[in-house]
Amino acid sequence: MVWVSTERLKAIEDEAGHLTGAPELVVEVLSPGTENFKRDRETKLQLYSITGVMEYWLVERFKQLVDIYRRREGELTLVATLLESEEITSPLLPDFHCLVQNFF
Repeated sequence: MVWVSTERLKAIEDEAGHLTGAPELVVEVLSPGTENFKRDRETKLQLYSITGVMEYWLVERFKQLVDIYRRREGELTLVATLLESEEITSPLLPDFHCLVQNFF
């Protein structure tokens, strides 16, 4: 899942409605398996970091936790690992707050 602000959407959406740039937020649900783990935690993290994604939430449904990566000094850096009893918020979404357990 991705989130793009109205302002950014105007800059990255082409006439056909395709995104031509990075969204601000990407939420990824980790699939089981070593290959998927490596793809989401390494390959996609690096890709999103290079392309300018501001936040990457990696949801681990079997462990019921969410890793939060935020852009710091030009790259996505792990800033928190939230457990199901904790609340997720984002500077990108000032009025948003949700218990992690509601993701599952």
